[in-house]
Amino acid sequence: MSADLKKLKSLRAETEVSFSLIKKALEECDNDVECAKKKLHEWGAKKAASKADRETDQGGLFSYVHHNRKTASIVELLCETDFVSANDEFKKFGQELAMQVAFTNPKDIKELLKQEYIRDTSKTIDEYYKEITLKFGENIKISRLQRFALAE
Repeated sequence: MSADLKKLKSLRAETEVSFSLIKKALEECDNDVECAKKKLHEWGAKKAASKADRETDQGGLFSYVHHNRKTASIVELLCETDFVSANDEFKKFGQELAMQVAFTNPKDIKELLKQEYIRDTSKTIDEYYKEITLKFGENIKISRLQRFALAE
């Protein structure tokens, strides 16, 4: 069965994953969108695992300062190429992680990955991370994080 074009466009807008992967997922799921989302999630997890050993020497530092200037955070996010580090979606991911750290104060990266994503509680930070890895096809690593609070 070929992929439904309307569903393909809708999933592309929602996930920003490549057309070819979305098409493959829809075809394997007989155009069932929820099934296709699950497939994309599974593939994202596999892709992240397969890339985990690749060197990451590019990336950026991302910070968040709360409007009252009493809480702040910084996150170091690494990737393989400067092309990805310059991408707006990568930068948004870094900013979102920094905001998450400021608001939730995880003790380490493992705890951060287990948390619900505060902007979309239907997924965890780990699921968000796997989506980003699938989009870019690179090893992306959250390497350091730090939260600061006034007088702590």
